[in-house]
Amino acid sequence: MITRSRIFITAALVCHLLLTPGIVTSQTLPPAATTVSAPESAAATAPALPTAPAGQTEEPVTMRAVQQEKDGSIYHLRGAAEIDYRTYILHADKITYNADTGDSELEGHVVLDGGPYDEHVVASHGTYNIRTQIGTFYSAIGTVGFRMRYSRYVLTTSNPFAFTGKIVEKHGPGHYLVRYGTVTTCELPRPKWLFSGVRMVVDVDGTAKIYNSDFRLMGMPVFYFPFVELPVQKEQRHTGLLIPSFGNSSTKGMIAGESAYWVFNRSTDATLGVEYYSKRGWFQRGDLRARPSDSSYVFFTYVGMVDRGIGNPRQDQGGEDAHFLAERSFGDFRGVANVDYLSSFVFRIAFTDVYTQAIDSEVRSQIFLSNTTNGFHFNALAERYQNFEVCNPNTQLNATCSTITQTELVRILHTPSFFISGEERQLGNTPLYWSFESAAEGLQRREIGFRTAAMVGRFDLAPSLTMPVQWRGWSLRPALTLRDTFYTEQGNPANSTTAADDILNRKSLEASVEVRPPALSRVFDHPWLGRRWKHVIEPRMKYDYVTGVNNFADILRFDATDVLTNTNEVEYSLVNRLYAKRLDPNAKDCSAQGMSTLTIGGAPQTGAVPWEAPPNPDAQVCASGPREILSWEIGQKYFFDPTFGNALVAGQRNVFTTTADFTGIAFLDSERHFAPLISRLRIETSPRTNTEWDVDYDLKAGRINSSMALVNYRFSAFTVGGGDAFLRVIDTGTGTTPTSEFNQFRVLFGYGQLNKRGLSAASSFGFDADNGSLQYATAQTSYTWDCCGLSLEFRRFALGAVRNENQYRFTFTLANIGAFGNLKRQERLY
Repeated sequence: MITRSRIFITAALVCHLLLTPGIVTSQTLPPAATTVSAPESAAATAPALPTAPAGQTEEPVTMRAVQQEKDGSIYHLRGAAEIDYRTYILHADKITYNADTGDSELEGHVVLDGGPYDEHVVASHGTYNIRTQIGTFYSAIGTVGFRMRYSRYVLTTSNPFAFTGKIVEKHGPGHYLVRYGTVTTCELPRPKWLFSGVRMVVDVDGTAKIYNSDFRLMGMPVFYFPFVELPVQKEQRHTGLLIPSFGNSSTKGMIAGESAYWVFNRSTDATLGVEYYSKRGWFQRGDLRARPSDSSYVFFTYVGMVDRGIGNPRQDQGGEDAHFLAERSFGDFRGVANVDYLSSFVFRIAFTDVYTQAIDSEVRSQIFLSNTTNGFHFNALAERYQNFEVCNPNTQLNATCSTITQTELVRILHTPSFFISGEERQLGNTPLYWSFESAAEGLQRREIGFRTAAMVGRFDLAPSLTMPVQWRGWSLRPALTLRDTFYTEQGNPANSTTAADDILNRKSLEASVEVRPPALSRVFDHPWLGRRWKHVIEPRMKYDYVTGVNNFADILRFDATDVLTNTNEVEYSLVNRLYAKRLDPNAKDCSAQGMSTLTIGGAPQTGAVPWEAPPNPDAQVCASGPREILSWEIGQKYFFDPTFGNALVAGQRNVFTTTADFTGIAFLDSERHFAPLISRLRIETSPRTNTEWDVDYDLKAGRINSSMALVNYRFSAFTVGGGDAFLRVIDTGTGTTPTSEFNQFRVLFGYGQLNKRGLSAASSFGFDADNGSLQYATAQTSYTWDCCGLSLEFRRFALGAVRNENQYRFTFTLANIGAFGNLKRQERLY
């Protein structure tokens, strides 16, 4: 009996101790972090609401707070309350959260963070459903595409923006309705500009629509807009009116313009615009862009002027200029169309705002279809070439024009032309290699005082044999080419204004031998300037012999094919190269300084498609390993036959294939054995420097025929450049062979960067030393803030009697919105 009582008392005591912790812990605070999933019992008694997306009731929710209380499915979080759900984090001083429905009531210092676009909303209080992402925030400030990092904002999307509102309603993922608020792309709380409106609809992945708004700049109202649509994501495009443009010009007067943007579909859009010049009339412009596929595009631009005239008597300088560019693949063929139309060269001079385009007197159009298969090339071509001249009765002697007009000097057509050629390939098991070129073309030429038939046939065939040989560092390459060219018309000695309807067959035999001795090189043992240096000398020599062209004077001139002559010559040259390599293998030459877009003599960068941005020229360019610091080539030709098979005509400019291939400057006006000595110097000590100097020195005349020099240098935020072009050309004449000289130089300098905050400025001018006149000058300055920038420009043109104009242009740019003004991006200095 005693043993049984002891066992019973011991068991009761143990059970009592197991129940005690539950009584004590039920009165303590909940843990700091709690993970809650929808309980099975709750799901059985209270099914999910219809608005809750399927499957979300089982997703985990993490809650943190200083104090937590749970009343069924209701959680009361107080003090630094936080709810983590999916990719969002919800903060507030006090949160009442319903685990069944996902609803939450927020009070004090409300913050919503997260989402694929880094949404950030701060409010005083509000309500929010974490499952449906629907809620209302009061006295809210929001940003999209910003992320705070190290006390600075970092952009995480291409088009970040910020908004404020007395009431901000979130109607779903990425969709906001802002009442009595603002929208801007500037950093808060002091934006440089903003749109203030009564009602705003913002789609994070689309656009922001603003109703009854005014545009404020530095807090001052500037414009009222009944409706504005802003792109929130860069990929979104919508039809609408663009920001107006304004400007001033000494010859055009006050300028005001407007443009409309039209989106046809996701791959096609167009822009149509008009500008009114108070002194001249209406100027129209438009462009069409299409990207039907990854391998095709269409681009069309048009500008035109309805001119009231200028001067006394008034000169009408109106006209039209259109450009069509397209590319497409047709199976294994690639088709390209590059077509230009210009109604008046005077119009181009008077109204083109880019100097290099304004003085371009040539108009070229090409349409071709090409295919390359197994080393064989098949091409079809249609081409038109035009060259214009301005007739000025005030400056030209014996001018037949009474007013300043244009004259078409020459027009050459290739319609159509077919080419077939083959690359070099081995001839059986022999050491010989064969290749060929062939063409069948329809041609036409018209110029002042001469014209051919509507279509002149030209058929050309040129098979070649080569036998490259290498022996102990020597390279020997003999070549033999037989060329036969057939013309359906030829020159007419009896009538110089038309061609004779007689066939002409030109046959030529071309033999050449190119010899390259072993290069001499030396690596210097002693480093200098932290680099190891290497000097290389490369001698070259080539002998050419052409015979059979005995009818050169009767051949019609269409292109380079027709200036082939007999010759017996040798070309010799010497190339010096200097290489440098840093001793530190990890060291690199980097260039992210200065305005790399501001250069003299460099070809403009373009993208694969005209409207696509080219590779960022301001991006950091690093180079490691050996670098060619200097390259200097000196060359000359010796002509054993100074008459070129009697093709040379004394007393006038002569252009032959052999001279055009050697130097682009015509120098033949009489018999001679030695060609000018050419020098080609290139110096590039780093990616920040570029120096070139090309000189043609005529030993027979004892003078320089041409000198082209340019230098570009970037250091820190500064960019300087300069160039000089001197040219002495042979005028067409008789007896005395007169010459004309041209000497023009250009200087530019810049400071800063367009895409960086702060001040940037640049200036460029071109001066004609022969006439003692300033042809053009440009000065541009800009200041960029975090979300906008202001650019001012003065530009002057002095292009003879056609154009003497001063322009004042400006642009105010809003980040991710657009530009207000008439200083276009493609016309800026940087």
